[in-house]
Amino acid sequence: MAKHASAAAEQGHGFASPSFEPARREPEHRESVHGAPINGERVDGSARSPLAFDRLIHERMRLAIVSTLAVHEMLSFNELKALIDTTDGNLSVHARKLEDATYIECTKRYDGRIPRTEYRLTRNGRDALERYLSHMEALIRRVGERT
Repeated sequence: MAKHASAAAEQGHGFASPSFEPARREPEHRESVHGAPINGERVDGSARSPLAFDRLIHERMRLAIVSTLAVHEMLSFNELKALIDTTDGNLSVHARKLEDATYIECTKRYDGRIPRTEYRLTRNGRDALERYLSHMEALIRRVGERT
């Protein structure tokens, strides 16, 4: 059951379907971290193809997490969950991927007997978001020049 739940969370069920997502999902192993090439394509914002986006951040829920943490120094699990309007499981799955990539930092502590999980954006995460946004701006400019 957990496998199906994480697959549903990964596909973002329960959210409006984005217009920029391809109809076919790429295999999990094709995701890149820190601009590593995927089949010869760079994902750090230096390539000219829209396929060159950092796929780790390009996924809408992870983009929401990184963007939200970019404007808040630190957020608790519940605060972040409320701001991006998601479920516990969906946030956990996507936050773990970002944590594994060192884009966010997760700290767990106790407030008395109450567990508290807090998230912060790391320098790597901020750099990745800046590259992603620069690439998006360049793509928008190129599209605008062609019209």
